[in-house]
Amino acid sequence: MSDTLPGTTLPDDNHDRPWWGLPCTVTPCFGARLVQEGNRLHYLADRAGIRGRFSDADAYLLDQAFPLLMKQLELMLTSGELNPRHQHTVTLYAKGLTCEADTLGSCGYVYMAVYPTLAPATTS
Repeated sequence: MSDTLPGTTLPDDNHDRPWWGLPCTVTPCFGARLVQEGNRLHYLADRAGIRGRFSDADAYLLDQAFPLLMKQLELMLTSGELNPRHQHTVTLYAKGLTCEADTLGSCGYVYMAVYPTLAPATTS
């Protein structure tokens, strides 16, 4: 039996697997622990996961935005805005998605959480 819903391409929750990304209260959310090698980042599929359900449209946007986000994070490592020895969360926006990332002072990893950008609340 599939754990996906019609109109979605990704499973609901992976409660039986550890969460590798930056803590995130928004769903759906893609999280990953990227391996840092100098100013380069490496994505390992077994150190990533999804919470909630991405629509097909959001999954497509994530697929399109992920390389851009990785490159921007590498540039932030080069500039020092992301520092492997100091905890500091950065926020990026791309293709209707929000990406939060931090090294958490881990000296070798960058933790990320990517989720659809929330619409601002309107007041009446």
